[in-house]
Amino acid sequence: MTIAGFFFYLFAFVTVASALMVISARNPVHAVLFLILAFFNAAGLFLLLGAEFIALILVIVYVGAVAVLFLFVVMMLDVDFAELRAGFAKYLPIGGLIGGILLAQLLLVVTAWTVAPQEALKIAEPIPAASLVSNTEAIGRVMYTKYIYFFQLAGMVLLVAMIGAIVLTLRHREGVKRQDVATQVARDPSAAIEVRQVESGKGIG
Repeated sequence: MTIAGFFFYLFAFVTVASALMVISARNPVHAVLFLILAFFNAAGLFLLLGAEFIALILVIVYVGAVAVLFLFVVMMLDVDFAELRAGFAKYLPIGGLIGGILLAQLLLVVTAWTVAPQEALKIAEPIPAASLVSNTEAIGRVMYTKYIYFFQLAGMVLLVAMIGAIVLTLRHREGVKRQDVATQVARDPSAAIEVRQVESGKGIG
């Protein structure tokens, strides 16, 4: 067995084991930590495939942002997980349907059988042999030229989703002083300053 084959089986085994622990762990904090471990090993698999850009994105975005955010949310919010699991049977049929679809897709991948083999050739982007570039540079050339509008559209969708999440979670509490910049700028000196004439040797009563 070669070194690449050894690391492939190692990363694959740890990824599958971590994924099973994510859904079987009773402690939600432990589940998020196993999720982070699965992301790291999946990044290792992408490195073995030569897709270093996707591996770095997986570590930076998912491990550095999403998984850590999940961890903080689980640790900071007092979530009653027993109550959440109470309605598990109600969503079992749709969950079983989605699981069956995912299982069928995995079987298609494992058996190397495709529904439409000619479709894969349409999206292939050949790299000229005269100008060999890295994986990251090749993705950047295609993303920022051929798919630039779709890339900008995806950014706008994420921006709208972020603004919507802030608006939905923003709560104005009573009795909390807030800054009103327009009112502060519109004030004149007569309303902000009061001049008092004080006699010598006497203070203000």
